[in-house]
Amino acid sequence: MKIVVDAMGGDHAPGVVVAGAVAEAREQGTEIILVGIEDQVRAELAKHGDTSKLPIQIVHASQIVEMAEHTMAVKSKKDSSMMVGVRLVKEGRADAFATAGNSGAGMAAGLFGLGRIPGVERPALCALYPASPNPCLLIDTGANADCKPEYLVQFATMGSIYARALFGIARPSVGIVSTGEEADKGSMLIRDTYPLLQASGLNFIGNVEGKDIGKGLANVVVTDGLTGNVVVKLTEGVVSFLVKTLAHEFTDGWRNKLGLALMAPGALLMLPGLALLYPSVSGLRKRMDWREVGGALLLGVNGVVVIGHGRSDAKAIQHMIRMAVAGVQQDLVGTIKAELATQRVTA
Repeated sequence: MKIVVDAMGGDHAPGVVVAGAVAEAREQGTEIILVGIEDQVRAELAKHGDTSKLPIQIVHASQIVEMAEHTMAVKSKKDSSMMVGVRLVKEGRADAFATAGNSGAGMAAGLFGLGRIPGVERPALCALYPASPNPCLLIDTGANADCKPEYLVQFATMGSIYARALFGIARPSVGIVSTGEEADKGSMLIRDTYPLLQASGLNFIGNVEGKDIGKGLANVVVTDGLTGNVVVKLTEGVVSFLVKTLAHEFTDGWRNKLGLALMAPGALLMLPGLALLYPSVSGLRKRMDWREVGGALLLGVNGVVVIGHGRSDAKAIQHMIRMAVAGVQQDLVGTIKAELATQRVTA
């Protein structure tokens, strides 16, 4: 298996991309093809000691799709690291493509370079959402701001296939984001989609309010790309706020807490409790750290494509590569093809 990584994609490329690729090659032995401006990529590789024995190749690409460029830049920049990388997958020289670059351009490159799976109207980004006690996938998280009911049903189908492979659940539950639990709540898009999901054969459980996504009420939560992107970005913002607030309480506020604890009758019991709380908070932070996920799979294109965060660091790049590896191992593309073909025959 070979994973193509866009070495020039991201706010901190190529440095963090090369660092993440080197770490993953050393730890997991994953074969990686770094695509980008060759002399820059080699210069970054040289910072990591002897990498000659690592399973890393470099393929030169003379152009870069910048983070601030319009999505359609991929059409004019045919020798960009994105387009060259996707072509390697198209030609069968690699098994998956991963980029932390311009997300819109990455999606366009995947769509133009690999095409859609037969029967798919619109590809969609599918991300693992931090939910408990049940695992949850959120789809679409940004590929399609404007949707039709038929698109959402396909998103739900592709998300269910992914959930089966990822979570090992035979019939993943599916919900649609709405403003209330009742079937008549939400926009016209949601209300028109509701009966289609009921008739789809999926394990549809109805509407899911924003407060219930994190509760794992549904294994697959479907929405349009605009709403999904807002949900993801809002969650990241809230988690960041909570982590900073807790860090402040454990540092700047520590002396005050210590003084109160010493004055309290149960001081000796309280102090160990505070010490025990910190690992729990750290564990929560890790569970909700987007770097641990790595990115989102672009489901519906005829190949495995992972879109990572633009601000990815080396750790996030590692997990982005691992997500691409898992997508290949799970044969998501082949499974989606087969299931959609069966649906068309049945229809």
